[in-house]
Amino acid sequence: MKAGLVATLPRMTRATPAPRIELSVEREAGAPAPRAIVLDTDVLRIGSHASNELVVHDPEVSRFHCQLAREKGAWRITDTGSLNGTRVSGVSVRDADLAMPECRIEIGDSVIRARELVSTTEVSLLDQPNLGPLFGKSVVMRKLFGMIQRVAASDANVLIEGESGTGKELVASELVKRGGRAREPFGVVDCSAISANLIESTLFGHARGAFTGADRERMGAFEAASGGTVFLDEIGEMPLEMQPKLLRVLEAREVTRLGENRPRPVDVRVIAATNRRLEREVNHGRFREDLYFRLSVVTLRVPPLRARTEDLEVLVPALLESMNAQRSAHLFSKEVLAEMARHDWPGNVRELRNYVERAVVLQTVEPNDPAAESVDGASLASPERAPIDLEVPLRVAKERVTSDFEKRYVTAVLEWAQGNVSRAARKAGTDRMNLHRLIQRYALRPPRPFKD
Repeated sequence: MKAGLVATLPRMTRATPAPRIELSVEREAGAPAPRAIVLDTDVLRIGSHASNELVVHDPEVSRFHCQLAREKGAWRITDTGSLNGTRVSGVSVRDADLAMPECRIEIGDSVIRARELVSTTEVSLLDQPNLGPLFGKSVVMRKLFGMIQRVAASDANVLIEGESGTGKELVASELVKRGGRAREPFGVVDCSAISANLIESTLFGHARGAFTGADRERMGAFEAASGGTVFLDEIGEMPLEMQPKLLRVLEAREVTRLGENRPRPVDVRVIAATNRRLEREVNHGRFREDLYFRLSVVTLRVPPLRARTEDLEVLVPALLESMNAQRSAHLFSKEVLAEMARHDWPGNVRELRNYVERAVVLQTVEPNDPAAESVDGASLASPERAPIDLEVPLRVAKERVTSDFEKRYVTAVLEWAQGNVSRAARKAGTDRMNLHRLIQRYALRPPRPFKD
């Protein structure tokens, strides 16, 4: 690890019982195979790959078949893009709560019985409601805070998973700020905003004349950040043909610019983020398994807002303070917060910020329909009124809605700031680099030339 200051761990003074579950394999690939494991965890994976917490030796079971997670007092099962599906008590499910304390799970030609046990261990939690710009008093967030503190002190590659708007960029920033490379270069690459024919040059650089338009040599993100950290945002969008080249760089710790034969050594820590489930992408051959494991030495999962609505009590005041609008705190009474907690918040904390800002501007809230609010004055259609296209998967449909809102929000904040990107970033409560990525992603034009 690079020499440098590492943030001191805050006191861990509170503890919570660790979830405990027993998984019994009653049948494996059609034959009796009684065996059982007991795990003290709140997230576990089941599949045929050896890295799963429960490995099932069944040719009909996918490498990463399904996941069990403890959320808001209940165990939830999610099929992670398996090829043959997941069944609970004979019913096919994609995402469902399990009827504990005991239930039957069927995957491939195998049967697993899950049984919730009484906890015998405790997990230490950070005794604070925030970690830098990340806020939350819920158990799941305070566990995440502790993980960030521990992982930041290492030099391991990290994969951050979470839906759009959950704050993955903030998690990456905290990992860098609290690590030994905090004072070294920090490069950001948005894999979703770069065309497939330019991503190799962006990452690894090119020599003059390497391709049409390459009129000068260029240093890539890895070389520029040598000694520091590279943040690969939306790594799930990386073209499949580019993935083995990235894997080779991570293994050899050297890059070769396009148009050159001489490798150049690089020393970088890689932090990657995605709003996709990469296990699902691996199952369907859209993401290389070896690259997935190289990136996910440690995996941090940022929970969606709907899974931690108790955090609204600390998130709303924090957002008001970031807007210098503490005088509007009276708008968010306990009754309003309780009504807001019943909303799903598909846009997560990003959507919440937009709702809070609009309430501050209008000095009124409509607690019965937070989804109808937006910053730029235009109403977002509620789920009941929005047209539903059942020909596309839920994930794709939700990404379309989120992207449309994101584009309109960035357009509005740029107009408010009269094209000044730094001012717009401060107003939006995000860093300037992130705003630049959104401007590039949606090919936006400001009301006047961009200013930094």
